Amino acid sequence: MRVIICGARGSVPVTGDDFRRAGGETSCVAIAHDGQPPRLVLDAGSGVRHVTSLLAGQPFRGTVILSHLHWDHLQGLPFFSAADRPDADVTLLMPEQGPPAIELLTRIMSPPFFPIRPSDLGGRWSVKSYDEGPRRIEGFDVLACEIPHGGGRTMGLRVSDGRSCVAYLPDHGPQALGRGEDGLGPVHDAALALASGADLLIHDAQFTAEEIPERGHYGHAAAGYAVELAARCDVPRVLLFHHDPHRTDDELDVIVAGLRRSSSLAIIVPRQGETFDL
Repeated sequence: MRVIICGARGSVPVTGDDFRRAGGETSCVAIAHDGQPPRLVLDAGSGVRHVTSLLAGQPFRGTVILSHLHWDHLQGLPFFSAADRPDADVTLLMPEQGPPAIELLTRIMSPPFFPIRPSDLGGRWSVKSYDEGPRRIEGFDVLACEIPHGGGRTMGLRVSDGRSCVAYLPDHGPQALGRGEDGLGPVHDAALALASGADLLIHDAQFTAEEIPERGHYGHAAAGYAVELAARCDVPRVLLFHHDPHRTDDELDVIVAGLRRSSSLAIIVPRQGETFDL
């Protein structure tokens, strides 16, 4: 399995030299079977535009799974050029939350808020809802579990090809379930189900531990929580993800250095475009 980080920033895209290493695009991760182009995309933030360059001029034919419907996780969708062409074939999945999926997407993508409707996109599009539980998607086993974040349902995802596994919890506010042992929120059942035994954990790290008391109600996690979850679940590598848009690369380096002093795990701030082979 190949995992490509196409966008790792949280809330809004950013630009400038201070953000160049971690990158400024919002959430998007592409997943491919060995030696194949990506057919599974997790979230469609502004980073989804970079999936096109991974396809060597070919159309996207696969599935995009949205973890939730906040702007920074789908704002790149109408700019995903490999999926907006006559020969594209796209299944878009979003968490079930009442109204039909196409109705929810049309609310977000339609005038006067945006000039392009879902029906204006090229190619064949199928827009559906999904709920918790396991399913087979694009040759991968995918498990979805609802996790706390707020403002609509949010799913964490576990993706396996039968040999390796990645856990993806891009927006996660565990402190909504209580303080936990260290004040950062409990390591709860859904998080354990998603991460246990994974080869790679991609996890929300928008805050520091010191910021949680004042900002934790925004529905995001402290970087230290991501490391603790990885340690509890025997995950050897944790990728810190969904960074505060004001957090510079140098500030991220300081956070990682502090976490590494008390952990033997591989704690990584991935570069935009970085690939991980599992």
